[in-house]
Amino acid sequence: MPALTVRVVIPTSVTAPRRPAPPARAERRLIAGLRAGDAAALEAIHAQYGPTLFGYLLHTLRDRAAAEDVFQQVLTEVWRRGAQYDPARASMVTWILTIARSRAIDELRRRRPEPLDPDRIPHEAVDAPQDEVLDRWRMSHLLTRLPVEERSLLQLRFYEELSQTEIADRTGLALGTIKGRMVRGLERLRTLMDAEEAMA
Repeated sequence: MPALTVRVVIPTSVTAPRRPAPPARAERRLIAGLRAGDAAALEAIHAQYGPTLFGYLLHTLRDRAAAEDVFQQVLTEVWRRGAQYDPARASMVTWILTIARSRAIDELRRRRPEPLDPDRIPHEAVDAPQDEVLDRWRMSHLLTRLPVEERSLLQLRFYEELSQTEIADRTGLALGTIKGRMVRGLERLRTLMDAEEAMA
């Protein structure tokens, strides 16, 4: 595989990417390019998934400099492991965020090594808090694939926890319009989630 030559630019914003997710054909080309070691594929991944990736890292690490360092580590690992990516096992965003989760945990352990008391080890497996954060950022990325008029309402409902009446007051939209757009948005979101689960 050729040396990594793409210029990594840290996103200045952690909001959703402006461009929509690529369609299935473009996604297949991107995967093929990544497997072939084509730097343009990594640039496309950076543009498409960079804001979600950086937002997740900043949220998890709570330190911009550390998030920037780990962001570059993750993209380097995506590049290095590109030939191993299997879309039948996970979507591209899930794969990237899973790598990011591992590198973020490494960074947190390096920063705060803590001795573990054997008496406090749980007898049953428990979900790591990082898993919940990863799921939220994966969902955030899926929301970017919805039309903006549906996405903005769902973000107000689920992230700001506004009622439909409060959303109507804030946006000036009719309550019926809000309900209709939210139903359509949730249906599209369910379709995207089902497609992701089918790949797992």
